[in-house]
Amino acid sequence: MIEVKDVKKRYSSANMVVKGVSFTVKPGTIYGLLGPNGAGKTTLMQIMATLLKPTEGTVTICGRDASKDTLDIHRLIGFLTTEVKLDPLSTPNRLYDFFAALYDLPVEGHNERKTAAFERFGITPFADKRIVELSTGMKQKISICISLIHEPPVIIFDEPTNGLDILTSKQVTDYLKELAKNGRTIILSTHIFSLAESLCDEIGVLVDGQIVASGTSRELCELTGKDTFEETFFELYTKNHHE
Repeated sequence: MIEVKDVKKRYSSANMVVKGVSFTVKPGTIYGLLGPNGAGKTTLMQIMATLLKPTEGTVTICGRDASKDTLDIHRLIGFLTTEVKLDPLSTPNRLYDFFAALYDLPVEGHNERKTAAFERFGITPFADKRIVELSTGMKQKISICISLIHEPPVIIFDEPTNGLDILTSKQVTDYLKELAKNGRTIILSTHIFSLAESLCDEIGVLVDGQIVASGTSRELCELTGKDTFEETFFELYTKNHHE
């Protein structure tokens, strides 16, 4: 489970990026942070992944304080962001083996898990090609396999379908649904209305570093009185955004 409690992040007296965000994500559910670029989504994700420390507030993952129990948190989460770059001269095979060793995973069953992961995402034909030769979608699928190599109970994905074609995007979203069905706790950030509406059990609408409304897409539509989720988002954004 993830519990974010009154988290704030300030880079200077005039630059508060996250302004007292709180939410809880239970096992087996997908929580989406929906907001435009600059809303604070990536900063929140990095705080939850222990890459940044909050100025105020706490993040608890599976009962552990993310700002204190850093090593434990790293074994509990799978974190993926578009800012993570794969070694362009390596190959999917070598990268998978490297991270398996980094996590000190048992050798027994390692090749079977790799084969299953690569087959699922169509990576097998490209397993020995250099990363620099692969498409954006293939790189993203390899990143997903690596980020979940240790089978973490909590998954934190920042814009997981960003830049992907429609078929690759569906592969990724179907996989996330399957993981949630198997009890994983998933939080993702996105600026894509359709992704948030179709994938997430609960959505937090993030505007200027604050969650201005949360609930299912239907509940949010009822809250604003709008017919579509896209109209709902723009209504919430217009009411809460300040220049």
